[in-house]
Amino acid sequence: MCYFNYRDRELFVEDIPIKAIVAEAETPVYIYSQKAIFEQIKEYEEAFSKINHITCYALKANSNSSVINLVAQNGLGGDIVSGGELYRALKGGIPANRIVYSGVGKTETEIAYALAEGILMFNCESTQELNQINTIAQKMGKKAPVALRVNPDINANTHPYISTGLKKNKFGISIERAKSEYIRAKGLDFIEIIGVHFHIGSQITELSPFSEAFDRMGRFVKELKDKDINIQYLDIGGGLGISYKDESPPKASDLVELIAPLAEQIGCCIISEPGRIIVGNSGILVTRVLYLKDNSEKRFIIVDAAMNDLIRPSIYSAYHEILPVLKRDTDKAAHNYDIVGPICESGDFLAKDRLLSPPELDDLLAVMSAGAYGFSMSSNYNSRPRPSEVMALGDKFKIIRGRETYEDLIRLER
Repeated sequence: MCYFNYRDRELFVEDIPIKAIVAEAETPVYIYSQKAIFEQIKEYEEAFSKINHITCYALKANSNSSVINLVAQNGLGGDIVSGGELYRALKGGIPANRIVYSGVGKTETEIAYALAEGILMFNCESTQELNQINTIAQKMGKKAPVALRVNPDINANTHPYISTGLKKNKFGISIERAKSEYIRAKGLDFIEIIGVHFHIGSQITELSPFSEAFDRMGRFVKELKDKDINIQYLDIGGGLGISYKDESPPKASDLVELIAPLAEQIGCCIISEPGRIIVGNSGILVTRVLYLKDNSEKRFIIVDAAMNDLIRPSIYSAYHEILPVLKRDTDKAAHNYDIVGPICESGDFLAKDRLLSPPELDDLLAVMSAGAYGFSMSSNYNSRPRPSEVMALGDKFKIIRGRETYEDLIRLER
């Protein structure tokens, strides 16, 4: 069910008119539907309930504390890639023993922090990282629970910047070399090998890459068990796509149907790391029309949101549907517009060549499917304060992150 709908030509989130939120929170503003997030979690968990599993929400998708708290309330763990995300996860109520720590560049401080908190496991990405974890664990008098991230060399058929499972990508240890690394790791005194991890990419919209990866990694886990290496967890990563335009991505139930036979054969608990599928279509970015511009070859709608607020269109050429918050009665012909922001870059756009009815100054536009990798990838480029974030539930809403001020921009500077 979509919780962003028109009523009498006006866009609502749940039972709240968007313009009512903007009146208090101003623009640009990220708006999330709590019911949408709950529904996505429920659907995902119902699908995975058929197998032994732990769901670890990928904080990188949306790391607002209120979102993390919703995730924790529903019993999910966390997939983290930094010490900051570990801090957020713990503060948001996710138990340490349901947190997996991925990422190629964990620092000594971050590893020690995670060990001290007692996370479920590290997803280790290289030989030197494994040695570092072993050394730090020895100093702390602990055994570090570890899975090695294995790169299965699978093409996920997604944007090259979010493809992570090919040999040319920076992630993981090649599957050809991984077995010898596991054997070596088994001999390290302060490492406890408990899992295998892989992740082939993000915004995957077909099942075939998953099928190929599961087949390859299933055989690999069996080979490790034959070597008397105790694999308790198979972490399959995340990557399930959502519909931004006209995609028809597989559902979580489709993924479970594919992996259930493998899970039974290898006898492992399956860890998955959903992010985009939980929050992507649960949020929007609302922006205000500042100016209209026609340079004879191109028509522009200049808005107050920019690439620093939502960078996906600029770096991925990602599509986000653009909708008017108020549909006007007009007999004016629609035109193709570029929707652009105030930043001094030609790459500062939210959409290109979109057929829209001509807006008026101060009209509000909604950038859809912005709940994932929206605010979490935002910046202060051009010294622009980042937008506020709002959570809607029924006919009430709450500002869950205030708009930054000019003072915030220089608060830590000396």
